Amino acid sequence: MQLIDGKATAAAMKEQIAQEVAQIVAAGGKQPHLVAVLVGHDGGSETYVKNKVLACEKCGFKSTLIRFEEDVTEEELLLCVDKLNKDADVDGFIVQLPLPKHIDEQKITMAIDYRKDVDGFHPVNVGRMSLGMPSFISATPLGILTLLQHYQIETSGKKCVILGRSNIVGKPMAQLMMQKQWGDATVTVCHSHSANLKEECREADIIIAAIGKPNFVTADMVKDGAVVIDVGMNRDENGKLCGDVDFEKPEIAGLFSEHMPYFANAMREATGLPVSFRYGTDASIAVDDVYKEKDVDFTVTKEQDPIATKVLYGIARSFVEEMGELLS
Repeated sequence: MQLIDGKATAAAMKEQIAQEVAQIVAAGGKQPHLVAVLVGHDGGSETYVKNKVLACEKCGFKSTLIRFEEDVTEEELLLCVDKLNKDADVDGFIVQLPLPKHIDEQKITMAIDYRKDVDGFHPVNVGRMSLGMPSFISATPLGILTLLQHYQIETSGKKCVILGRSNIVGKPMAQLMMQKQWGDATVTVCHSHSANLKEECREADIIIAAIGKPNFVTADMVKDGAVVIDVGMNRDENGKLCGDVDFEKPEIAGLFSEHMPYFANAMREATGLPVSFRYGTDASIAVDDVYKEKDVDFTVTKEQDPIATKVLYGIARSFVEEMGELLS
């Protein structure tokens, strides 16, 4: 069995991005600036934001953290978002979720300028992604695609089963895997109410587990030679951190080792991939070399696309909040 090592890939890509940023700054360009807005003191959110700041340092980005106490009003948070939208020095920002119950998360997301929405949650970015247009893409789906491409795992024409239908992982993952310029796969989305779920998994060449159930995927659900990507983050009955794939039991791990050429335990190994969108001086959009291998043409002009009028570096959220890596 070969583990898909996202951590090592992330380190290499961060180094590459740092070199590119250094060249931009040396040539008189602007240092990319990411802002994170954090409300309250949620443990997971604290970890996310801390590691975003650390990743910015490694990539040569400028970073700013804006903190609010949990009793901040929705109006105050909306004013902060509006200020960041208008700040020319800020290239992108995130409002860390979840937010306190008295704040409407959808209203906050809608208020963010989609051109600075590096989380890729704004409906404009979601729609553009669905149409195969240049956009900020939710971090976990983008990271999964990057891992598959980095390890040269063939996806075109393969049967891909996605376990989970969340707006952050399942839905965008399905959209990307079925698009010709990305996965070009035959996609089936399963969830907790799907009939014959095990049978669907047994037919899959690729399984992406994001269903949010501890150790849900077992060896009897995986066919010989399948690729499994585990992006679940759960606590088992003993409070131990675990994924959606049961990888701890010796007999299960043995079966996986015997039958699967690739297995990504994203809870411990594939913890993040920094990926940047680079906007050139001619306002054309390019992507990192890992995407160029797929011959994806993302070139647009200023007249065609307002997104291309700014130098934006996409920093997105980490695969797993407790693992300390992040996608950008």
